[in-house]
Amino acid sequence: MNVDLGDLNAFVAVAGAKGFRDGARLSGTSASALSEAVRRLETELGVRLLHRTTRSVRPTEAGERLLERLRPALAEVGAALDVVNGFRDRPTGTLKLNVPISAARLVLPSIVPGFLAAYPDISLEVIAEDGFVDVLAAGCDAGIRYDERLEQDMVAVPIGPRLQRFAVAAAPAYLDRHGRPQHPRELLGHACLRGRFASGSMPPWEFERDGESLRIDVTGQLIVRIGAAADLTVDAAIAGAGVVYLFEDWLRPHFESGALEPILEPWWLRFPGPFLYYPGRRLLPAPLRAFVDFVRNGS
Repeated sequence: MNVDLGDLNAFVAVAGAKGFRDGARLSGTSASALSEAVRRLETELGVRLLHRTTRSVRPTEAGERLLERLRPALAEVGAALDVVNGFRDRPTGTLKLNVPISAARLVLPSIVPGFLAAYPDISLEVIAEDGFVDVLAAGCDAGIRYDERLEQDMVAVPIGPRLQRFAVAAAPAYLDRHGRPQHPRELLGHACLRGRFASGSMPPWEFERDGESLRIDVTGQLIVRIGAAADLTVDAAIAGAGVVYLFEDWLRPHFESGALEPILEPWWLRFPGPFLYYPGRRLLPAPLRAFVDFVRNGS
C-alpha cells in the first residue's frame, strides 16, 4: 500500500472542517486539490472515508476509525520534523491561533507586535470568533479561552490581565434623562443593549458586591451577536440609546473621553483573565514553543 502523507493530511483537514471549502481555507490550499487528494486516498485504501452531500461532509465509520489514529500520529510526525527547527538561529514557520474577539481586541495588541519583532521568521495567523471550537480540528495550533471553557486535556498558560471586570455604562445625556441607577435591579427600568451568543442563548447581566451575587434579565430594543457586533452596542450607548454591559477595558477609552459614564461600579463582576491553551503533547512546534515562552516571560 502506497499512501501519500499529504493525502492523509488532506483527509484530516476536510473531516475536521466538515467540508472541502472550509478545509481548504484552513489548510491554505484549494477545495479541488483536497477533493482529489481524498479521492486518491480512498482509491488506495479501497474504502469510502467520507459521506458527501451538497450540504455537508462527514466521516464514514471507516473514516472515523482512521481519524482516531491519524490525528495523534500526524501530530507526532509534525513535531518530529519540527525538531530541526531547534537547530536554527531563529525559529520559522506559521503559528495559527483561535481566539475570542475580546482577546483579539484586548489581549493580543500588547503582545503581538513584540512577538513579531522578536521572531521575524514566524508568520502569525489569528482567527477571531466567539464560538467554542476544537482548535486542532479547526487547523489551529493553540487558542485563547477563559477558564470555564478550557478543555481538560489542554495545557493552559495565563495570558493578558489576570483580573478583569464587566462594566456598565451609558451616555451622560441618557442618564440625565432616565436617572442614574443605584442598584442593579433598577436596570429593569432602563433600555439595555443586550447580546446573544451564536447558540441563541442570551446571558443575564451579572453583578456582585460584598458576597452578594445577582443575575438580571434586562430588556431593551437592541440585541446583537456577542463579540462580533459588540462595537454596535458601544456606539448605540454613546448615542444615548441605552445602557451597555461589556469588558471594562473595552469601555475604558470612552470613560476617559467622557462619551460614556460608568454606573454601578461597586457591583461590577470580577473574573479571572484568559489562558493560552494548547495540546499537552511532549513536542511543540517551534513557532508555538516560541510564543508560549514569550508569553510566559512576560515579554
